[in-house]
Amino acid sequence: MSHPARAIVCYDTHDNGGWKLEDVTVRGPGEGELLVEMAASGICHTDALIGGTPGGATPIAFYPRILGHEGSGYVKEVGPGVTVAAVGDPVLLSFAFCNKCEICKAGRVSHCNKFTEDNFGGPYNVFKVGDKDISGQFFGQSSFASLSVVKECSVVNAKGLVADKKELQLFAPLGCGIQTGSGTVINAAEAGPEDVVLVMGLGGVGLSAIMGAKIAGCRKIVGLDRIKSRLEFAKQLGATDVINGAELPEGKDLAEALKEVCDGEGPSICIDTSGAPPLIKAGFASVRNRGKYVQVGSAPFDFSLELNLVQFMLEGKQIFGAIEGHAYPPEFVPKMIKWYKEGKFPVDKLMKFIKAEDFEQGLKEMHDGTTIKPIMCWS
Repeated sequence: MSHPARAIVCYDTHDNGGWKLEDVTVRGPGEGELLVEMAASGICHTDALIGGTPGGATPIAFYPRILGHEGSGYVKEVGPGVTVAAVGDPVLLSFAFCNKCEICKAGRVSHCNKFTEDNFGGPYNVFKVGDKDISGQFFGQSSFASLSVVKECSVVNAKGLVADKKELQLFAPLGCGIQTGSGTVINAAEAGPEDVVLVMGLGGVGLSAIMGAKIAGCRKIVGLDRIKSRLEFAKQLGATDVINGAELPEGKDLAEALKEVCDGEGPSICIDTSGAPPLIKAGFASVRNRGKYVQVGSAPFDFSLELNLVQFMLEGKQIFGAIEGHAYPPEFVPKMIKWYKEGKFPVDKLMKFIKAEDFEQGLKEMHDGTTIKPIMCWS
């Protein structure tokens, strides 16, 4: 049985005018799937990245499809074998994972062997416009639709976690951007009170990392960006120091400026959320001996970082990537909600609610820095 809905259908890149809000139909849920009526969906830079890549440029760039991966809503139907939630339950949505590979069995689900296939792959026939198939299940959810078929692994049951629909909408982005930032500090980098943490790029992920570092009690928390309002915001959320990358001291390059602010030694933990090659190079160069560099932002597909392995060995640095903050959402999402309710994690300061039909404005404000995290409300 099919169901009517509204969705942002991507027929081509956003720059080519390919994103359209349209009437669609949605199939019913199959084995291990739920039909979810979306209350809200955060807009993330990953949506813009994938929906801005020309079809065929990479295996994960194809059209038509429906994006969105920071959803929340209410369960309308459940397919065979589903146990995570029942009809009527409020749910928060996150990423998909196979739960079968050795990585998943070890509890490291954000680095599942099938992560790319299960989150970015397809086409998976979930939606239709007329007789034309439209791919869904982006991150197991495709929350840029008022009604969507969601994989059970992407679902966090929010029954008992949220007080009302407004909270359910507020917490929609927890399942990706917010857990990526805070989780990278707490789970991946394992930051503590002795650490000097540098966060490069102060969008939703970066500012969540700032809040995570404050929760971890890090003695120095440094934020880097080029937008002055974000630098000021970072200080409000817990940054002890900020650096405007567009206003470096005369005669100093970026790596030198980063080291100087971080005790003259460099950060013990550097987290890049920007994906910008110049920042990546400078950030890694600035890390102190035995420090950690964590890549979170999506760099250009053809960018490679060169290392002198002798120097790398002598300095004892670590470099690794982190997806979704090394989080297991059914455990980490409730933890973030608890921090919020204790007043330690003011995610509401990052959010702006918009109507789904105003998604173009939300994208614009996310890119120009006017809004940190736009949340589209479907109802």
